Amino acid sequence: MKKIAILFTVIFLFVNSSLSAQQRTASITFTEESFDFGKIKEADGLVTHKFSFTNTGTVPLLIQNAQPSCGCTTPDWTKQPVMPGAKGFVKATFDPNGRPGTFDKSITVFSNADRPTVTLKISGSVAPKPLAVMDEYRFPMGDLKLNTSFISFGKVGPLSKMDTIIRFINAGKEPLNIKLLNIPVSLKASFKPEVIKPSQKGEIYIVYDASKKNDWGFLFDYVTFTLNGKQDPAYKITVAAEITEDFSKLTPKQLENAPKIKFENTNFNFGTIKEGQKSTYDFNFKNEGKSELILRKVVPSCGCTTTTPKDMKVKPGGSSTIHVVFDSSGKKGSQSKTITIITNDPQTSNLMLWIKGTVE
Repeated sequence: MKKIAILFTVIFLFVNSSLSAQQRTASITFTEESFDFGKIKEADGLVTHKFSFTNTGTVPLLIQNAQPSCGCTTPDWTKQPVMPGAKGFVKATFDPNGRPGTFDKSITVFSNADRPTVTLKISGSVAPKPLAVMDEYRFPMGDLKLNTSFISFGKVGPLSKMDTIIRFINAGKEPLNIKLLNIPVSLKASFKPEVIKPSQKGEIYIVYDASKKNDWGFLFDYVTFTLNGKQDPAYKITVAAEITEDFSKLTPKQLENAPKIKFENTNFNFGTIKEGQKSTYDFNFKNEGKSELILRKVVPSCGCTTTTPKDMKVKPGGSSTIHVVFDSSGKKGSQSKTITIITNDPQTSNLMLWIKGTVE
């Protein structure tokens, strides 16, 4: 009986000690831990929300730090100890400048409360501010300023036709007369208007016809022009595209019967040679597929490397060679050159051969 009494006494003291410890703890309770600003405007500048909290504990609460997840968010908070039952705040200020679109940021609050860290979240959507005229037309060509000087059509099929529009403005004090020069057969371009008054805006309509390019891989063309009869190397618009076959619509049967290229080796290391020497190598390959293999294009990465394919078409089960010569003239040190192969193999339509070594 005496042992039982002692046991109850120990349990009572332990529970009472725990309750006393709990009663001596600060406790932070926010009215909300997330806030959605909704739609805001970039042009309107900073937005702020104040998260209010109450110390629901029994000892003073002190916020030690508030750490934002991004430099675009600035925190502020109650710096003095918050007495039991009293209120405090954590303020979040978000800067939307240069951040159009949705946002989701956080502030981690550190304190001596029973929850030592609390994460507060802010979110919303920023409507971009209207661009100033010269912010939109940032690519100058004389007094003609364009909204871009580079067009990329991305991947296009060999029979595809794509189009786009570039906007421009006459930022000068005199009219500009535009005349096109040496337009490639795969491109069509037209300026509207062709004579632009000061401060007048216009458009360049560009059409890209891959069927007239008769080429494969990453390709670049240029729209060049004169301004009031003046020619300048800077007066050009770069047009890029990757002409490639679309194999995504092939049936399983067509894929099974497709060509398949297989190289014995895709890397050649010529070791160490003296400057001016040439190194040669034959990359051997087979067509392990069930239909004719076509080498669409063989492109070295450097003029120092020449390639001579023995065959551009290889029948099923056949083999062939790509003869490569690396000329080290004018080269020195470690060398790494590539040869890009474009084929009609759906599984390996684009592959790379490597030539490496050292030139003394």
